[in-house]
Amino acid sequence: MLDTRPAPQPARGAHRTLRPTGVERTFSADELIVSKTDPRGVITYANDVFLRVSGYAMADVVGQPHNLIRHPDMPRAVFALLWETLTARRELFAYINNLAADGAHYWVLAHVTPSLGPGGSVVGYHSNRRKPSPRAIERLLPLYDRLLAEERRHPTAKAAVAASSALLAEVLAEHGGSYDEFIWSVINREER
Repeated sequence: MLDTRPAPQPARGAHRTLRPTGVERTFSADELIVSKTDPRGVITYANDVFLRVSGYAMADVVGQPHNLIRHPDMPRAVFALLWETLTARRELFAYINNLAADGAHYWVLAHVTPSLGPGGSVVGYHSNRRKPSPRAIERLLPLYDRLLAEERRHPTAKAAVAASSALLAEVLAEHGGSYDEFIWSVINREER
């Protein structure tokens, strides 16, 4: 079920016990969700589309870790790869399922880049998110489900990330390329 209405505003800190509802929220193809963080991933800016779709007020997100909107059904391996890529000062495109303040979810095609200061040091990160094609999500779900199943086999977060990251590397090797090449193949296939 798709819900295009803004989410109700939660109480500050309510995200800590938030459970997914299964309701999917969407936004229009001509909108961009934008956020900025400091080098530790703490939100310093969110645009009006971010706030409307996520259902949070500006006061609820600024100063909070960006994983505030992390959906529990997103493989940790994807976020480990994201941080590895950003630490190497490279950009990353990724399909991400986010969790709104009311438990609804919304898929995005995220483009995350390091923001560099005058001396070349990383001063934060910038993310633009577009509405993804439903066919792209359908194509990714089997991979994400495999990664999640692997993660759930391990008792600690560290072991889960290591195992699902190894599985992701194996799948990418079978695909014959990098994560970037895999994501671009999904994007390009959906544009045809």
